[in-house]
Amino acid sequence: MRISDSVANYILELLNQAGGIAEIQRNELASFLGCVPSQINYVLTSRFTPEQGYIVESRRGGGGYIRITRLKLSKADMIMHIINGVGDSLDGASARAMLENMVGGAVLDRQSAELIAAALSEKALAAVPKELRDTVRAMICKSMLLATRT
Repeated sequence: MRISDSVANYILELLNQAGGIAEIQRNELASFLGCVPSQINYVLTSRFTPEQGYIVESRRGGGGYIRITRLKLSKADMIMHIINGVGDSLDGASARAMLENMVGGAVLDRQSAELIAAALSEKALAAVPKELRDTVRAMICKSMLLATRT
């Protein structure tokens, strides 16, 4: 088993034991699991995303912690949460990763994700000036996600 799988499984177990909210200290968890702290960050950013039904908050400093909360939202509410997180700009790589996470979290089906990805692609936005593409991509993404809520 890969270390990232071990980290994710440990965090999932913590969430299950704590009723959906777990607080961890990154350095302590890394030491306990025998990995580097950046591996914890990688797992949190790739497997505990809003698209997959999680909120991750961190507080820095000596008593710092990372709080992971499992969301209990309907698909429509989850999509609205994702739309709110997109912001005013969205690059192509982030859009593809977000859509993959949404498929993995059963928020979108594969066909819908592929259609949205096609609309957000560099090829589809080729006529848009480069300095505006990420802004236009964010707007299109939000509009398409809104259309999938119903």
